[in-house]
Amino acid sequence: MSDPTEGNGTAGADEAAEPARPAGGTAGERRVRVVLVDDHRMFRTGVQAEIGQTAQTGVEVVGEAADVDQAVTVITATRPEVVLLDVHLPGGGGVEVLRRCAPLMSDAERPIRFLALSVSDAAEDVIGVIRGGARGYVTKTITGTDLVDSVFRVQEGDAVFSPRLAGFVLDAFASTDAPPVDEDLDRLTQREREVLRLIARGYAYKEIAKQLYISVKTVESHVSAVLRKLQLSNRHELTRWATARRLV
Repeated sequence: MSDPTEGNGTAGADEAAEPARPAGGTAGERRVRVVLVDDHRMFRTGVQAEIGQTAQTGVEVVGEAADVDQAVTVITATRPEVVLLDVHLPGGGGVEVLRRCAPLMSDAERPIRFLALSVSDAAEDVIGVIRGGARGYVTKTITGTDLVDSVFRVQEGDAVFSPRLAGFVLDAFASTDAPPVDEDLDRLTQREREVLRLIARGYAYKEIAKQLYISVKTVESHVSAVLRKLQLSNRHELTRWATARRLV
């Protein structure tokens, strides 16, 4: 999905002149109630503008939340069919939302299904939310039309993944061995891991700030914290460290 801070302020506005429509049928034939959970207000606004025109898409956005506590409250109150869930959230992340909403997911009559929608394409993030109960995982590069289709597929019980992410899940569940614990990596917060990964990929601070919807100063603070926790001296050592652990 396009960056909602660019163009006219709506996500995906440069990809199609018309609002996204659900694939396989018209909006009048099916409906889905959705809650958006993401800590970036501008991104939520962009998603709402892109997929939330119910008459055209069949998607009705019934609530929004910016952190774990808000998410649990809104989801419990509105009982949507599908939740679009960011992985990295204040209060414990998407995995914590899934943990606290487990009874709602297992409701036999009205199960709530979760679709992760994140900037991260890291295997650990994908596997974490799928183990937590999410039905799929798509990245924020997805188009509005494909996102609408993914929402309906998840509502119907399908598993949905962006290209290449499904391989992470297959590899993880094909193995009976638990992944080894990396004590160094465990010292980092989820946001610090995101910054680490982007630094290792060669992104400049301004590019990381834009990608994660945070300030350059905040990026600098996260990099300093990562270097301190990992006892590294500069971004070149950091890149080698991340590459050795196949985090890039």
